[in-house]
Amino acid sequence: MTLRTIRWIAWAAVAVVAAGALGVTLWSANREEPTVAMASIGGPFSLVDQNGATVTEADLDGHPSVLFFGYTHCPDVCPTTLFEATGWLEQLGDDADRLAVYFVTVDPERDTQAVLSEYLQAFDPRISALTGSRDAVDEILAGYRVFARKINPDEEFYTMDHTATVYLLDSGAQLVGTIDYQEDVDSAMSKLRRLIARS
Repeated sequence: MTLRTIRWIAWAAVAVVAAGALGVTLWSANREEPTVAMASIGGPFSLVDQNGATVTEADLDGHPSVLFFGYTHCPDVCPTTLFEATGWLEQLGDDADRLAVYFVTVDPERDTQAVLSEYLQAFDPRISALTGSRDAVDEILAGYRVFARKINPDEEFYTMDHTATVYLLDSGAQLVGTIDYQEDVDSAMSKLRRLIARS
């Protein structure tokens, strides 16, 4: 075996070891990232529901919760998600009563208590809607890392670009999963049943 061949084999071995180490590092980072991200979600807030009752972070303790952020003037994502949530609750049967579902507005300037109360008439009565001052809403948006931005804010009929993910919180108010917009029904139901079972 020539010296050149030995060097080539040695360099190849180094490359394989380096690639393996990189793979382990990336696998570990990807495996741990959701835990870090989930641990940083949440925090104090104080809002009111469609009936005028105050709801704070303390109300998320003791039962699993579902949080969705949107607004009543939303043309598609929000009514679709609330319609799907209505279907989820129906499929869960009696287990649905163990789950708290909140629709949190990102547009409190238009989504008053009265507006939310009327809007929810089209969906399952177990869904609560939360609103408050601009500062109060911004506090919960920041705590849950929710993106929300007015599109054409100077126009009367502006729209909102916002996070469309449904948050799943356990009985300790810790984020343990999400449901994507228009996720497969079977997948969504499986996540919800696991959430209820672990709480």
